[in-house]
Amino acid sequence: MFVILRTLVPYIVEKEGKSIRDQLIKSVKYNESLDMIYMTNDGQISKRRIRAQQVGEVSFRAYCFLRKSTRTFTIENVLALVPVTVNENRMIYIS
Repeated sequence: MFVILRTLVPYIVEKEGKSIRDQLIKSVKYNESLDMIYMTNDGQISKRRIRAQQVGEVSFRAYCFLRKSTRTFTIENVLALVPVTVNENRMIYIS
């Protein structure tokens, strides 16, 4: 399933005229948080909430809310990006 996702998501995003890189640049400009599905170089897949800070040609730096630190990610390894809505961003979780 993830192999299909990895091949379909970039195609769908590109078809709509926005690459993953374009989405990251927009999120930096508007200081938006994003939910990201990411695959590491060794094939592990994780979901992270990030706030992109700098976008390069092949990688980007973002604050990762999961790790609570600034991390460097490879754009090619991003499987999906979804902007966090305002209401979702303000949601308080009670355990």
